[in-house]
Amino acid sequence: MSKILIIEDEAAIRRVLTKILSEENDSYKVEEAEDGLQGVEKVKNEDYDLILCDIKMPKMDGVEVLEAVKKIKPEIPMVMISGHGDLETAINTMRLGAFDYISKPPDLNRLLNTVRNALDRKQLVVENKILKKKVSKNYEMIGNSEAINHIKTMIDKVAPTDARVLITGPNGTGKELVAHQLHEKSERSSAPIIEVNCAAIPSELIESELFGHVKGAFTSAVKDRAGKFEAADGGTIFLDEIGDMSLSAQAKVLRALQENLIQRVGADKDIKVNVRVVAATNKDLKKEIEEGRFREDLYHRLAVILIKVPALNDRRDDIPELIEHFAAKIASEQGTSPKSFSKSAIKLLQEYDWTGNIRELRNVVERLIILGGSEISEQDVQLFASK
Repeated sequence: MSKILIIEDEAAIRRVLTKILSEENDSYKVEEAEDGLQGVEKVKNEDYDLILCDIKMPKMDGVEVLEAVKKIKPEIPMVMISGHGDLETAINTMRLGAFDYISKPPDLNRLLNTVRNALDRKQLVVENKILKKKVSKNYEMIGNSEAINHIKTMIDKVAPTDARVLITGPNGTGKELVAHQLHEKSERSSAPIIEVNCAAIPSELIESELFGHVKGAFTSAVKDRAGKFEAADGGTIFLDEIGDMSLSAQAKVLRALQENLIQRVGADKDIKVNVRVVAATNKDLKKEIEEGRFREDLYHRLAVILIKVPALNDRRDDIPELIEHFAAKIASEQGTSPKSFSKSAIKLLQEYDWTGNIRELRNVVERLIILGGSEISEQDVQLFASK
């Protein structure tokens, strides 16, 4: 059922609009407000899928209503109702975020098409929010140890800014979770986060991957291709394992950071990009600088904020919570009931030397769930958790 609110001071227009919408679709639930103040109060107390709002009204005009609704519930599409003399104002409301406008007296086909389109748009917004919540759950940071709480606090402070962040820590500690949290809590969250694993791309292809190429730039370049920086425009690019990037690619990344300009391989034209850069590495970049494998100027550009992700052995207090999280997640993936772990099994797992960090812990939990009993015991851990 779609809830539609009509804000209109002329009772006759309200009646006509209500009749048209109710007859068009019996799943439309239509409510009315006779002025802007009443309409805004209704929006504060109820959720609507669409608002039809007159522009010229006493007490509070349509433009003021639009601005108020955008602050209270920005996801609700608003269609403005304009008289002949309000056309210029109606067009201006589009700049303020109105979905569309219809003229008085309303043309039946135009009105119904606009309503359908606006409701479809609201549905997309809702679906995107649900999807985003699912994605967010995949990048949830589990744990309440002092080290993890410190990282969460840093993320909350840094995410709303455009400051570049360098994330360091051993393999398997969850550096990508930090990157995703920084993006999702930023004002760029509606734009994409593009991940690039610099270690997985051959050095001769990394520049093309990052910056794109033009047709004929090299043997296999059969057409123009945009790179990851262009794909991330308006959002975030996450350069994972940046310590493995070639020096020539490092020079181009440095230019992108300094000037917000990139150049496709084989092109002589600059492309302006608006990208936040978050990088991660398991290497000691200061040592890499000393040995001539990493540019010092790039390091200082990237490490405006430095976040160190601890090894699992340094946050053992989080292991019980991580085990519970992984057990529930694995059960959900396999369509089975979650298995519990005995206190002695958890204690034994807390004492292990986790050289593979969280990634290794997850694998061990999955192995124990598959091979262990209905409750994972200390004996199960001794039998099946061997390295």
